[in-house]
Amino acid sequence: MKVLIVDDEPLARQRAARLLQELDGIEIIAEAANAEAALAEIEQHQPDALLLDIAMPGMSGIELARILAERESSPAIVFCTAYDEYAIAAFDAQAVGYLLKPIQREKLAAVFGRLSRLNKAQIAALAELEPPTQRRQLSSSGPQGISLLPVSAVRYFYADHKYVSAVHPDGELLIDDSLRELEQEFAAQFVRIHRNALVALAYVQGIERHGVAGYRVKLQGLADGPQISRRYLPAVRALLAKGM
Repeated sequence: MKVLIVDDEPLARQRAARLLQELDGIEIIAEAANAEAALAEIEQHQPDALLLDIAMPGMSGIELARILAERESSPAIVFCTAYDEYAIAAFDAQAVGYLLKPIQREKLAAVFGRLSRLNKAQIAALAELEPPTQRRQLSSSGPQGISLLPVSAVRYFYADHKYVSAVHPDGELLIDDSLRELEQEFAAQFVRIHRNALVALAYVQGIERHGVAGYRVKLQGLADGPQISRRYLPAVRALLAKGM
């Protein structure tokens, strides 16, 4: 079984690697210090299983698991967690492999002896246990694999028919989220200016005329911002008056 170790703590990775090497049939094919690096390693090595830390800077282990769960074929996942006994019981009830830090040899051997694939229902159960946090990364699957974009780089989201794009200074990323979902999740960071557009408050520099009677938002890092509809123009002006 090919295993990828994903943990932001070097000592934790070293301990995990040492214990895994004592198990028969285990090959450690790579290590990753964060979820983003893990995605690259997964694409390159196609591991059978991940030993995955939950709490990491940037994308969490559960966020990574959500991305992998969308694939037709994904590695089995064993979570490393510091959750209390009640949360651990819930993990166990969902038949998801878990290990409490610091990892114990006997428990490591037992978990890897009963690995199962992580499905969407299990991901949903884990999400309820995870402290509610906003995503720091957006993801999109395409012919070239998974593309990631920091939410902090997004200037605005816009919807075009069934598709939503996240626009940033270097281009745009097509994502699966709806504008309504994005508006709810990032209510403190983005504001609606049109039925088909949300803008990042941190990058708004003002408004400017567009055409005969239209207006659009000026955004840092972009030559052209999205159009403001008449319905939302008073609210945008009010926000600007308050200094956003």
